[in-house]
Amino acid sequence: MADIEDWEFPLGLQPKPEAVDFDLDAALAAVVAVRTEVPEDAFTATLLGTERLGNGVVIGSDGLVLTIGYLITEAESVWLSTVTGHAAPAHLVAYDQATGFGLVQALGRLGVPALRRGASTGTDVGEIVVVAGFGGRRHALSAELVAKREFAGYWEYVLDEALFTAPAHPQWGGAAVINSEGELIGIGSLLIQDARHGEGSSEGNMSVPIDLLDPIFDDMLHYGRSRQPVRPWLGMYTAESKDGLVVAGVARGGPAHRAEVQPGDRVIEVAGMRPAGLGDLFRKVWAVGAAGTEIPLTLQREGATLRVRLRSADRGDFLKKPRLQ
Repeated sequence: MADIEDWEFPLGLQPKPEAVDFDLDAALAAVVAVRTEVPEDAFTATLLGTERLGNGVVIGSDGLVLTIGYLITEAESVWLSTVTGHAAPAHLVAYDQATGFGLVQALGRLGVPALRRGASTGTDVGEIVVVAGFGGRRHALSAELVAKREFAGYWEYVLDEALFTAPAHPQWGGAAVINSEGELIGIGSLLIQDARHGEGSSEGNMSVPIDLLDPIFDDMLHYGRSRQPVRPWLGMYTAESKDGLVVAGVARGGPAHRAEVQPGDRVIEVAGMRPAGLGDLFRKVWAVGAAGTEIPLTLQREGATLRVRLRSADRGDFLKKPRLQ
């Protein structure tokens, strides 16, 4: 991501107060900077780094902040900064693996209003939204909601209907997607190259729809995670290619690593069923049972067919737990 301080959008790309029917500056002030430090021996340190910088959105008058989970996973320190000059430490409240949402609680006064939550279902493809990072108007982008569609990520992650916006915001992690009513409808997750799927190269952002928060919100506040059965995790990083579903890597110490699954293996079947794509692969794995369930896979390696049984795990067991405050 671009450094949070040393750039700004051209005026022509920034949202204009007279073009919206809400208090633009108040809405943008709810977007805060999130800075975290993660121990070097953390499970995610190699992939995500030990110093992480992104955004979060104040959604509670008490300083509760919603962000994207990869910014705060395994963090031992969290700091929040506002465009009004306030800064405060925060502690991790929750991280939900299935949605990717994370919650942190400010331990000091932030001095900015909360942004009310809306519903992404009320915003149609083709509508103009604001994608906002920390920094007020100069870090806010007037963008188009170009698609709502499935998103599947190699890290065993699927959204049935993610939000895709263009042009791309370079400060995407935890950025706010704000609708025409001034409501939060999504949290920025990724920079992608095909926002307008099937229409050639079109760089944009994928965001997690806010609608996924309500069903798990109370659980996150009270238990630190959803109380739904934990999905089985294989630690098998898989990608779609012209050759089908191919293992691109495995998490050290994870179920696939222990079962000697190798990069380059093709995934042919899950529990005797052939997956139609990456999202279908993960759904078929999750359908076998909760974390700890044995997952039968049929693989192809150098022309040979292999049948392996992976004892799945709870990914959360591999992560460092937050320190008690």
